[in-house]
Amino acid sequence: MAVHDEVMPKMGTISRLIADLKPKVDSTETGKEYQKAMRELQGAHTSMMDWMKGFGQRFDHEEIMNGKELTAEKKEWLLEEEVKVNELKEQINNSIAKAERMLAEN
Repeated sequence: MAVHDEVMPKMGTISRLIADLKPKVDSTETGKEYQKAMRELQGAHTSMMDWMKGFGQRFDHEEIMNGKELTAEKKEWLLEEEVKVNELKEQINNSIAKAERMLAEN
């Protein structure tokens, strides 16, 4: 959850960057690059929403918020979720960094 808590606030940054990129999208090569960056941001946002939904389906409120003891199977699931959320963190951070670089250059 710590990784989630680290990247969740970046959803606002993603939305802002999408809004900043959208008017720059056109049929030119540069415009297509803006579109690609915008799609990567949108993909990162969707991935976050999908991960949260999947995590919530695997674990109940007591397990997530109150430290309820996990079964052996759920301990395995937690390790799987850790890998997923770290990949998600990388996707989010990379898409934000790319968009910010592009906007700073132009």
